[in-house]
Amino acid sequence: MSPDDYCADKLRRSGSSFTTAFRFLGPQRRQALNAVYAFCREVDDVVDECREAAVAHAKLDWWRGELAALEAGRPTHPVTQALAVARRRYALPVELFAEIIDGMQMDLEQNRYARFAQLRLYCHRVAGVVGWLSAEIFGYRDRRTRQYAHTLGLAFQLTNIIRDVGEDLRRGRIYLPQDELARFGVTEEELRTARYTPAFRDLMRFQAQRAREHFVRALSLLPDCDRKAQRPGLVMAAIYRDLLDQIEADGFLVLDRRTHLTPPRKLWLAVKTWFAA
Repeated sequence: MSPDDYCADKLRRSGSSFTTAFRFLGPQRRQALNAVYAFCREVDDVVDECREAAVAHAKLDWWRGELAALEAGRPTHPVTQALAVARRRYALPVELFAEIIDGMQMDLEQNRYARFAQLRLYCHRVAGVVGWLSAEIFGYRDRRTRQYAHTLGLAFQLTNIIRDVGEDLRRGRIYLPQDELARFGVTEEELRTARYTPAFRDLMRFQAQRAREHFVRALSLLPDCDRKAQRPGLVMAAIYRDLLDQIEADGFLVLDRRTHLTPPRKLWLAVKTWFAA
């Protein structure tokens, strides 16, 4: 299996909604995005699948070493070999991939966030940085597009946090800020026992509003001259906003199940958004 095939297979098996947007890209940009997202999946899997923290730390350290090998022109893993091609084409900074690892390491060192400011740093590392990398691959003329892409990445991660409350809790993690749980009167025991109280739904409406504010802000930052180039991000924004609407319409049933959009729904949103941009 070639490095590019490995990355494409990694993304395909993840079931990510990003595959819907990627199918509109030309082969070179699709190769680069597949490599970036395969890297994200590899380091995320380290945190999610390693039961021993020491082993997970060691594996993340290995990936840091592999980034050094990438920068030196000697990558050994199929993902970094694919990234080497993407870096030559799009000048992707290695330090941004190191920041993604920093974000994954946060999952090993803390499983609660006292305030949103702390959570925002996590979201920056695991999603905002990915937005920057994606913008470089899609291309832009106005540097303000980088801020758009970063803010959009935060919006995606905030939506993921809402969707995955129950799944994350079963891994021992709560990304809802602790001060906001207290403000709305929601306890961890209520989360663990999947109690859909009025207070919980109020809390989740507050989280959804924050995510929507990030979507609105991101789209307001995108210069008109770069809308066509950044269409894949706009496709993902349409899919994620629709997902957020669906979660809310279902009553935020995120503690014991996971909301999905059907493939035809995602494809319809993608085609509609692509040709409207």
